[in-house]
This record gives sequence, structure tokens and C-alpha cells, in this order.
Amino acid sequence: MPISPNQGSTGGGTLVTITGTNLANTSAVTFGNKPATNITQVSPTEVTAVSPSGTGSVGVTVTTPGGTSNPVPFFYVGAPFKSSLGTTSGPLAGGNTITVNGTGLSTATSVSFGGVTATPTVNSDSSVSVVVPAGAAAGPVPVSVTTAGGTNNGLSYTYVEAPTVTALSPTSGPASGGTAVTVTGTNLDTTDSVTFGGTPAPFAVINASTLSAVTPPGTAGAVDVVVTNPAGSDTVTAGYTYVAGPGI
Repeated sequence: MPISPNQGSTGGGTLVTITGTNLANTSAVTFGNKPATNITQVSPTEVTAVSPSGTGSVGVTVTTPGGTSNPVPFFYVGAPFKSSLGTTSGPLAGGNTITVNGTGLSTATSVSFGGVTATPTVNSDSSVSVVVPAGAAAGPVPVSVTTAGGTNNGLSYTYVEAPTVTALSPTSGPASGGTAVTVTGTNLDTTDSVTFGGTPAPFAVINASTLSAVTPPGTAGAVDVVVTNPAGSDTVTAGYTYVAGPGI
């Protein structure tokens, strides 16, 4: 007498299908010593029922006018607990793979990002990997994980759009570096790096359209300026010119 699924939440509420023989006129289904609810006679070989709350492994039995069946094991699974996301932000288009860390994740069947679900790959009871679906708009969305034990919420993932740079001011300075450069554009509030000629520069985000960077030392000549965030990067080709100091 197989049952499907053979595991469910400790809080109960799992719809279980029981198949076998001589199941007509089923009067009771029990999980351990607890009666199931919403028993439905589908056919003489199939019955459905909703599991009560419980813990561990219990035997499921069906009672008909002919007697009570042999028990078939059903396993109660605790609700998942999520502790962190391996990556907390990414492109609005999705497509990047992130990890969800926690406990009770071995039976994970879906991960929801703001209501859009994706099917995860289970790495272990403490980790799943999932390809992030596309978002509807830039900004944070709640993340939930559903397992045989239930659904757990509480984490947040932020969709971001790639930056664009429209202007630099000033556009030149000494090769010794140390020049404060104002960068204007869009989607700059999620910037995680600014480089001048491939060399990282210290920076401070002012708002979504403005940031300030301090040029690192460089070699005389024009260099590319690249602004990067989790969704991508924008390059201003030969956007800044290092000027050699005077010599006597």
C-alpha cells in the first residue's frame, strides 16, 4: 500500500494519496495514533487524506469494513530555517545562481523571489542552489523556501540594474592621483567598484545618480573609467586623462 508523498510538515496539512486494494468504504485513516482529516474515497484502490500534526516516523493505516491495513511509514519533516543568502543582490534580468543556506533544506522544492518561483538544486540539508528568475522591477523582494516541512520566509534579495555613466568632472588631473572626481549617471547607488585604468579607486556613493571617487596614481595619458555593480558595468573609454607633473 504505497502513499504519496511519504513525508510532510510536522504541523500537518499534507494531502496524501494512498493506493492499494480493497479500499472501498474507507472509514478511517490514521497517522500513528492520530486520525487524518478530509478523507476522500477516490476509487476502490485510492484514498486521499490530510495528515495531522506529528513528529518523526509514523505508520499510516486505512480502516474499512474488512479491517485495518498494515502500516506504511510516513516521515514528518520540520519547517526549513534560512540563515543567509550567498549573494543578496543581482541583475534585474536574473539568470545568476545563488545559494540559500540554513537547515532542513534537503526536501526543498521551490524558492520564491517576490512571488516568482524557481526550482532549486539541493546541495545538502544546509544548502541549496537556485537560478534567480527575472524580476519585475529594481528593488528588494522577499525570499521564501518551500520544503516538505513547510515554507520559511524572512530573507531579502535586491534586484539591481546596470550602471550608466553620463559625465565625469573633472576629466583630468595629476598622475600622482588624489583628485576627487564626481561621477554622474544612473543606478550608481549599488556601485561596488570604480577603476581608473584598471586600478581600483576609493569611492563614496552620494545617491543613485552621483558618486565621488578619488583617483589612484597613474601613468600620463588617457585611461578608461569603469563603474561596476552586481548587475554589470559601464565603461567610459579614455574618460580620464592623467597629466604628468612638471620637471626641471
